[in-house]
Amino acid sequence: MVEVKLWAGLRPLADNQSVATVEASNIREMLRKLEERYPGLATPFRGQVAVAVDGVIYRDDWSKELPEGAEVMLIKRLAGG
Repeated sequence: MVEVKLWAGLRPLADNQSVATVEASNIREMLRKLEERYPGLATPFRGQVAVAVDGVIYRDDWSKELPEGAEVMLIKRLAGG
């Protein structure tokens, strides 16, 4: 089980929750389960989200395992350049 903190822009799409709890073994599964629970998250999840796991940011490596008790945050993906 992992607790996922949502940035403020996602909260209205997730029943105004700031934290969602899901059973997931990796980032991909976590995003899929959140999207199933809150269909409004589908659009932001397509290229607009990065995931921080214990302070390390993942933008594309959705196979990253989620250790029990990890600090997980969905953050707005920023364009660099």
